[in-house]
Amino acid sequence: MFIQTETTPNPATLKFIPGRVVMADGTAQFANAEAADGRSPLAQRLFTVPGVTGVFLAGDFISVTKDGTQDWFQLKPQILAAIMEHYTSGRPVMLAPASPGEAATADDEVVSAIKELIETRVRPAVAQDGGDIVFEHFADGVVYLQMHGACSGCPSSMATLKAGIENMLRHYIPEVIEVRAL
Repeated sequence: MFIQTETTPNPATLKFIPGRVVMADGTAQFANAEAADGRSPLAQRLFTVPGVTGVFLAGDFISVTKDGTQDWFQLKPQILAAIMEHYTSGRPVMLAPASPGEAATADDEVVSAIKELIETRVRPAVAQDGGDIVFEHFADGVVYLQMHGACSGCPSSMATLKAGIENMLRHYIPEVIEVRAL
């Protein structure tokens, strides 16, 4: 098994690409080992590596976030070994289904248009950087999004949110006034 790695705009997060499906549907984010317990054997295994503070699972990649005291030079081989051990064990990536993360309060035409733009234009680009942005809801002209993986805590994520996503949504959907991260 050959696992590729890619840096992300977030220096605390590295993207691991195992060359096979990680999540068939949806995404899953784990902020700590307790959140992964009973839900994801892969995330549980990754949290056994000292210094791992977050795991994000997506279609074909795994984003791992480290604490500030650890160095990628030391962590990367341990994380690669944990991923390889998991896949050779034959255990599933997830035990419980991942939440779709798209709970809109009013699924009208505006919300449908917002979701479509996020799905087709934003999420693929953000996934290249090891993260994900998920629509939460739309209220009073404000689009609320959740940032996952490398996007969560990334120094440039707010610039991307405001200068990129907000401008695009406002251009195509006049009802959108602002975009906020939850």
